[in-house]
Formats: sequence, structure tokens, C-alpha cells
Amino acid sequence: MTLRTPSRTRSVDTPAGAARITWYDARAPRLVLALGHGAGGGIEARDLQALAAVLPAQGVGVALVEQPWRVAGKKVAAAPATLDQGWRAVWPELAAPGLPVVAGGRSAGARVACRTAAELGAAGVLALAFPLHPPGRPEKSRAEELTGADRPTLVLQGGRDPFGRPDEFPEGAHELVEVPYGDHGFAVPKKAEVSQQDALDVITAAVADWLDRLPL
Repeated sequence: MTLRTPSRTRSVDTPAGAARITWYDARAPRLVLALGHGAGGGIEARDLQALAAVLPAQGVGVALVEQPWRVAGKKVAAAPATLDQGWRAVWPELAAPGLPVVAGGRSAGARVACRTAAELGAAGVLALAFPLHPPGRPEKSRAEELTGADRPTLVLQGGRDPFGRPDEFPEGAHELVEVPYGDHGFAVPKKAEVSQQDALDVITAAVADWLDRLPL
């Protein structure tokens, strides 16, 4: 994947070490979408990059946040409490432009956003590939994190995600959009009825529409 050139990057000190924010600025910004990465990868994830490429032209500044463990080059993600601590520490930088901030992320990053959204005053929560449960362990549900976000929430979930298919999600105030044939990384099989670009277009279009409808 060709990564879009960011507008700027900034290092932020946190109790867990240095985090990094990569900004994709909008020309006439109306809000900021802050996105954290998952436990198995960084901000190069296809969904994060797709949003960073599309949304700035629609007045949405995108801030991709790298947790300290990732910045330090470690292979294993930090514990959930440490991830939350890092996210809280970067929030003032995200809010500094004085615009509404939507908290989001993919997988573990989505969990962080859900757990901290209310206390930080996020305008909404975007959960990409929310890990509803470990693969093959539906009894280990994390649904309470999602339903307890207490903010307008949009979930984008792959139809083949082993961490929770769309039909496994509980009823709630959140909106849920299925990404056809997508796995946990929103990759689609080559023989699927939709292309990889089609899947990414579903994500960017759904997020853009939801952001337009947020009561800011």
C-alpha cells in the first residue's frame, strides 16, 4: 500500500513513554478524527490509511496515534490500562486545535477509544474491527466496553472477522456497518464478489456519512 504523505508529526511524552501523532490536516477543518492502531500493527493499516487519504478533503483532520510501545519498536502491545494511559496523555494535543474530537481506532485501539471516550469528552467513537471476543471464544465477550462508551458510536466490522462477525454484536445505541467479506484487517479474498478497494470505499463512505450526521 502506498502511504499518503502526512502534513506533520509530533512526539508527545506520556507516562508510558513517547507517543507519536501523525496529522493529515484538512484545509478547512470542522472536526478531528483521532485513530489508534491495533495490537498487531501500526498506523500503516489499510483502513486507517484509507480514512487519512479521503477525509481531509471533507473537512475532517485525521490524527493517527502511535502508542509508546509501538514508537519504541516493541513487538508486544502494552496492557490495556497502559494503552488508556497513553491515549489520555495525547488527548490535549488532539484537542488543541479547538475542534470537536472523535475518538477511534482499530481493534485494540477501538477498545481504548470506547473505554475513555466519556471521560475525555469525545464527540463520538469510531470502532474499526472491534474485537468483540478472542477468536473461537465468544464467551469472553467485550461487549460492555462498546455499549458503555456513552457516546454516538459507529462500528465497522468485517463479515469474516474471527474476533466477532457483525451478526454476533449485541443490540445497542451504536450503528454497525458490515464490510462484505472483510477479515479482521478488512482484507477480502481475491475471489470475493467485491474488490479490496470496494471494501475500503464502504469504510470511508460510511465514516464520512456518520461524521456528517454527528450532533457536534
